[in-house]
Formats: sequence, C-alpha cells, structure tokens
Amino acid sequence: MSTVRIGVIGGTGLYSMLENGQEVKVETPYGDPSDAITIGEYKGKEVAFLPRHGKSHQLPPHKINYQANIWALKSMGVKFIISPCAAGSLQKNIKPGDFVIADQFVDRTNSRADTFYDQAPVTHMPGADPFCTHLSKIAYDSFKGLNLPVHQGGTAVVIQGPRFSTRAESKWFTQMGWDVINMTLYPEVILARELEMSYVNIALITDYDTGFNGEYEPVNAADAVRVFHENTAKLKDGVFKLIENIDITQVTESHSALQTARF
Repeated sequence: MSTVRIGVIGGTGLYSMLENGQEVKVETPYGDPSDAITIGEYKGKEVAFLPRHGKSHQLPPHKINYQANIWALKSMGVKFIISPCAAGSLQKNIKPGDFVIADQFVDRTNSRADTFYDQAPVTHMPGADPFCTHLSKIAYDSFKGLNLPVHQGGTAVVIQGPRFSTRAESKWFTQMGWDVINMTLYPEVILARELEMSYVNIALITDYDTGFNGEYEPVNAADAVRVFHENTAKLKDGVFKLIENIDITQVTESHSALQTARF
C-alpha cells in the first residue's frame, strides 16, 4: 500500500470505479471510514477508491466520518485526492451536465469535526486557497482536453443537509455570487490540507437547486441521481484522464501546508 499515491473519494452515484481491485479495511484513530477502500491500477499507477457515502449509500452527508476517510487515505501513502461529487447550480451559466473545478468554498455546515488539531500543536491552517492549484489546473486541462463542459474555478457553498435549500436560502446564495451548492465538500477539503495532501474537487452539476424561483423545477433526490447517472461515463473519463496526467513525484504547495500554520 505504500506505493499508493492517488486517492479518489467517490460521491453520490459513484460507488465503484476500479474493477478487479483489492478491498482493504483500514482502521483509524477516528473510527471507521465510510467503507472498505479498493486498491486498483490504472495506466501503471496504483489508485485507492473510497465511496464517500458507503457502497450502499448508507451514510447521509452529515454522518460521514470525514476525519476517518482522510486519515485512512493518508495512512496508505496517498498524496493526491480527487473528489468528484454531485452539486447543484446557483448560476444560470452553469448547467446540469457541466463540471465545475471549485477553487473556493463557503461553509454553512454545523457541528462537524473539522480539524485533526484539537490539541497541541495549535494549528491555524491558512484558508485563503483551500484547494490545490496545481492539481486543479491538471483537472481542468484533463476535462477540457476531452471536450467536456467544464468551468475553471467557482465558489461552492456547503450546506449541512440532508435537506435541500429553501427558496429563500437558494436566492440568497445566488445573490451572493456563489456558483454551486453541495453537502459534502466541507470539512473534507480542509482535513486533506491539514494532512498536507493535494485535493481537487470536481462537481458534476445535476440541477438548478430550488429552480431560480420557479423558472425550473426545484431539485429532488431522484432527479439529481438520474442526471448524475446520465453523466457518470463522462465523469469517469475525466477522472481517469486526470489520473493519467498526474505526476505522482510532483511536490505541490499543499504538501507543505503546515509550514506556516503554527507558532
């Protein structure tokens, strides 16, 4: 397992990616990860796949053990995390079926364990640029090279879930200029940075959230999953191209994120 450098945390509708892989159960100081981790190979690179919600989608967003998931991948030697997820659009130019490589987030969750550093050494992780810029560029270029509809950059507002937004909340998020809405991105991204791992989010847009006050039908779970499944093949193509394009020997700014985080 020490040669595994790339990890994929798959979200809604993406419960397996690696065929003929070996399942590994990993114990962590934070409890059990969402499920067993599958180790497989693609283009000569070993890849670890972890289903974020579990293989049977048994874990709602607010009950996922994000600490255990990130710790487990780190303990296996993972340096680069690819995080595909389903998301809603808050802006009309971002359409269902599009992909967004988020570069900012707004945290609207509550009571989630969101740091590994509750004790000494006191750690203040810089939050200005939470995603790995190096990995995000490779992701954008990979999807663009396959002629997939992808947006470079965007702000994701992360809500607690499991309910979807009210019309008033969604209108506020849109007016604030935020781009996509999701329930799982936080604290996953910041936990990865605390363990000095490069992290990229790839949001597959499944809906227009509450529908821009009547212009579209408000999101429901069944339709969101349907749109996700309709675009799963494209998402997998993009992720596999990204895996192919990652240089696992590359050292990014994320790999030394703790250097300026402590007194």
